[in-house]
Amino acid sequence: MITFFASQVAESPGAFEIIKESFDFGGWYFVAQVINFFIVIWVLKKFAFGPIQNMLEQRRSRIAAGEEKLKQIEHQLAASEQTTAAAIAKANEDAVRLINEAKQGATAFTEQKAQEAIAQAHQILTKAEAAAKADRDRLSVELKREFGRLVAATTAQVTGKVLTADDQKRINEDALAQVEG
Repeated sequence: MITFFASQVAESPGAFEIIKESFDFGGWYFVAQVINFFIVIWVLKKFAFGPIQNMLEQRRSRIAAGEEKLKQIEHQLAASEQTTAAAIAKANEDAVRLINEAKQGATAFTEQKAQEAIAQAHQILTKAEAAAKADRDRLSVELKREFGRLVAATTAQVTGKVLTADDQKRINEDALAQVEG
């Protein structure tokens, strides 16, 4: 009986043999397929995924640089407003000092000096306010221009197309309206 089973097993192929014959599996064919697989992986990494990742990283760095420049401009604007406030405070102090000095003098001379001090204080205040307003307006225009340029550049990069002058003008106007609003 044992010889009967042994002859049956010897005649029937094993599971590996069945798979090998069903799928036409050969040792060299398998090795060639594995090598081809790794070559395809290497080519994709070298020529497809690598350049795309580099391009995305460059875009991230440009956007971060633009945001940093925007923050720097905002800090400059805040510093300018502080400088303006200090100039106005100093002008007010100077005006108060000049008015007090004028009151302490002789009557005729005091009256004349008081008028001069008041006029000078108003003039200093007017000049300080004008300078502050001009500085604030200049920084605001610069900020708006830079913000519009950054929005147009970012939009062009994100959409991947070259924007016409009309597109850039429209985008700038929309961005400025949002900034001002």
